[in-house]
Amino acid sequence: MASGIERPLDLLNSAKGKEILVQLKTGKQVVGTLLAFDIHINVVLDNAKEVENGEQTKNYGLTFLRGDTIIFISPSNVKE
Repeated sequence: MASGIERPLDLLNSAKGKEILVQLKTGKQVVGTLLAFDIHINVVLDNAKEVENGEQTKNYGLTFLRGDTIIFISPSNVKE
């Protein structure tokens, strides 16, 4: 592939240091800078914040999210 992404974890690796949006099974969305992840898709976010309808509702700072609570991860486009 031209993008250099051949496996799912390659996408996460290319997103390190960038802001991502994480959709949780609870319905909540969290936006933050991806610092680290593992094979279980446990992720560590810096400057994490909960968002609702594109607007920030809570600020969490440095945060760990368990992979089994995540539905999807995508590039962020949230307004602050």
